[in-house]
Amino acid sequence: MDQHQITIIVALIATVVVIAVVGFLLLRKRRSTVLRERFGPEYDRVVKNEGDVHRGEDVLQFRAKRRDKFQIVPLSSTHRSDFMSRWTSVQSLFVDDPRGAVTQADQLVNEVMQSRGYPVGEFDQRAADISVDHPIVVQNYRAAHEIALRHSRGEASTEDLRKAMVHYRSLFDELLADSIPDRKEARG
Repeated sequence: MDQHQITIIVALIATVVVIAVVGFLLLRKRRSTVLRERFGPEYDRVVKNEGDVHRGEDVLQFRAKRRDKFQIVPLSSTHRSDFMSRWTSVQSLFVDDPRGAVTQADQLVNEVMQSRGYPVGEFDQRAADISVDHPIVVQNYRAAHEIALRHSRGEASTEDLRKAMVHYRSLFDELLADSIPDRKEARG
């Protein structure tokens, strides 16, 4: 091989490497964009929690893949009506027993989640699971849960409990909606 052929081969290899690096970076950017659009404020929260964009995105992608395995179903009109009626009772209870109402609201939200097909385990996993389909209201769910925990320690005011009810209601309303989110685009 002469010097000219070696130069051509090195140039071709360098070009392939540059194309591969640029392709990789573009795929990474596309993944970030898709995850950011899908998860909204949850994207920023997870990335901050993980301390690294790539680790945060891996966490979100894992959540999406885990969620894809669930059989999320709409509620029947009977179940929806029953849950709405029970929510009305829980809200009415708030006037006389705010603490009891918050406890029941938490239980009712968990029942709706389970009826829709979400696994019901420990809170952090439930919040992670629900964040895939409801990335905006998951913050409300976390806030309500935090207030409920403070309430269990006797540290929540009636105003705090009222806020918890509002937070639970936002997730409750989304869970009762007819639609089943189709979010396969962020599988990556």
